[in-house]
Amino acid sequence: MIKVLFVCTGNICRSPTADGVFRKIVDEAGLSDLISVDSCGLSAYHVGELPDPRSSEMAKSRGYDLSDIRSRKIKPSDYVQFDYILAMDDGHLRDMRRQAPSANQAKIELFLDYHPDMVGQSVPDPYYGGTNGFVHVFDMIEQTSNNLLIHIRQKHAL
Repeated sequence: MIKVLFVCTGNICRSPTADGVFRKIVDEAGLSDLISVDSCGLSAYHVGELPDPRSSEMAKSRGYDLSDIRSRKIKPSDYVQFDYILAMDDGHLRDMRRQAPSANQAKIELFLDYHPDMVGQSVPDPYYGGTNGFVHVFDMIEQTSNNLLIHIRQKHAL
C-alpha cells in the first residue's frame, strides 16, 4: 500500500481539498486498494472539524465529497507511516523538515512540485480570500493531483 498525506496549516481548506480530489482520482483509476490517502494540519486549531464550508461547496460543485474528512493534527508516526508527505506551502515544508526524523526527510515534498508549471511554489491559503481564491486553489489541486497520480503509477509500476 502506497500512503499519501497532504498537509496544510489547520486541515480545513487546502489539505482536505487535496485529500478529496486525490482520493476520487485514485478511486476512478481503480487503485484504491493500492493507494491510501489522508490529510492533516500542522496545528490543532480545528481538530475534529469538517473542512471549511467554502472548500466543501467548491468540491461538491465539481463532483467531489469532503464530508468524511475531519481535521487532525500531524503525528510523529505519520512521518514513518506515509510514503509521500506533501506540504501545501514552503512554511509547512520547513516546519515538517524540522520535526521529522532524518530517515524520513526524503518523503517530505512540496505538493506543487508535481505541477508542470509551479515547481517550488506554494498553494495559496484561500481562507481569508473570497470565492475566487477557492476556485484558483481547486484548479491547482486538480491539475497537480492528476500529475501526482501519473508519477506514482510510473514510479511504482501501477
